[in-house]
Amino acid sequence: MHRRTFLKHTGALGAASAFSASLSACSWGPPSTIDTGRGGKDRTLTAVIGYGNDGSWDPTQTASAFCMAANNHVYEGLLDTDPISREPYAALATEVPTDLRATTWRFTLREGATFHDGEPVTADDVVFVFDRILDPRTQTLAKGFFASWLKEVRKVDARTVELVLAFPFPEGAARLTIAKIMPKHVFSRPGAWDEAIRGLAVGSGPYRQTAHHPKSNTTFAAFEQYNGPRPPAFRRMNWLTIVDAAPRVARVSGASAGAQIADNIPYADIEQLRSGGLAVAGGAGMNNLFLMFNTRHKPFDDVRVRQALHYAIDTEKMVRVALKGHGKPSSSFLNEGNPAYRRARTVYGHDPEKARALLKAAGVSGLRVDVLAVNVSWIVDCLPTIKASWDAIGVRTTLSPQETTAVFTKMDQKRDYQVVAAASNPNQFGLDADLIMHYNYGPANLWMGYTRWADDPVAKRLFADMDRATREPDPERKRAMIQDYIDIVAEQAVLYPVVHNELMTAWDPRRLRGIRAQPYPGINLLRATWV
Repeated sequence: MHRRTFLKHTGALGAASAFSASLSACSWGPPSTIDTGRGGKDRTLTAVIGYGNDGSWDPTQTASAFCMAANNHVYEGLLDTDPISREPYAALATEVPTDLRATTWRFTLREGATFHDGEPVTADDVVFVFDRILDPRTQTLAKGFFASWLKEVRKVDARTVELVLAFPFPEGAARLTIAKIMPKHVFSRPGAWDEAIRGLAVGSGPYRQTAHHPKSNTTFAAFEQYNGPRPPAFRRMNWLTIVDAAPRVARVSGASAGAQIADNIPYADIEQLRSGGLAVAGGAGMNNLFLMFNTRHKPFDDVRVRQALHYAIDTEKMVRVALKGHGKPSSSFLNEGNPAYRRARTVYGHDPEKARALLKAAGVSGLRVDVLAVNVSWIVDCLPTIKASWDAIGVRTTLSPQETTAVFTKMDQKRDYQVVAAASNPNQFGLDADLIMHYNYGPANLWMGYTRWADDPVAKRLFADMDRATREPDPERKRAMIQDYIDIVAEQAVLYPVVHNELMTAWDPRRLRGIRAQPYPGINLLRATWV
């Protein structure tokens, strides 16, 4: 999920209380790696991000769009991935393994790689991060992306590590970007992980964090000692968090625009921005509005009720009115552009009569539903269609949009609820279908904790099918197995997409070049420069 938090500590907890003192001593980046453009050496790139910066900044557990995008500029993995193709490239490591079907991958760290506080990056730092991710006693979001296939990470010498796999898993190479390498000497201190949640970020990437103000902005500066493959192009960056659509658009448009780029552009503003000289482009992927049901709250324990509420939604109207044509009704958990996509056996076309029949078969009448929703602007635009559709089949519907952190703090506190409507995009982590499905489904998955469904017999069979698919060595057989269990996910509709939509990014092409609109929230400026 992209505007929200996953663990009980990942809400809006305020600014980091303590930052490494050595960070303040770091100077601006070297002139040889910084194109300062027409604005002179002190020119600052200003970006507007349509999501909060007050989620967790801990790379091992965050799913916050703002924080993940920022961390991609601050931290490095052994391998990182292109933001569009998601092909892995050598980041802290010197090369991508030549045999991705091997069960041991050896990596040598880039010579001279340095953390933002001046300390060298070592094999001990790599082992430190992977030990945290794989530790069965520590609950992190990243664990779900590694624990099934990665047995251990061991130090060979000061600049060499080996990853030992449980079975051949070529998809794991691209997932290494999720494991951002963090300095052991900083984050092994008592309380440091709590500081990371609140905003402490110390990496080896091309930009270092210089200030963090929750609900306002976060600033960055080029890191002068960076010697990796993506050198910084901007001396300073100021990323503003503006969740409300109108002020976000205003900040990037007009003669006195204060920002050069903004994400999460409302569809209704696209033509106006283009007429004002801005480039506006979209990326279609896994971004979706989903419904999540509390299966311990009757009658949502009955699959027929969940199905009925999906069949009732006029998704074509939602795409036409709320998304202005920039989306598609979901025909699978995966979006249609995913390489593993296959139309699901159960597709929820708009069918009010079928919805009424399912409710009648379940013995449900006079149903009242309160939809707890996140306040992401495009989600808010979609909510009236849900209400109108459910009201039309006799389900009295109340909409309760709230800040994303507030919604998922309630989830983490295990409060009662009926239905949640929110936005999700597993493409933040990667493209492979196994990753996408395990992001939301699995016996120890936080989402399954939210739905209270993990102990259901159908869920247990599903998780076993997912595990078998992960271990399947034949790519075509694995794809078929994944598609088969997606049919079960579609039928059960415990947590399921309503529509997949396109995300829009706007920027000033007179000032910036090298921008590529990505199909998941946030921005990536590692290949961008001033004009």
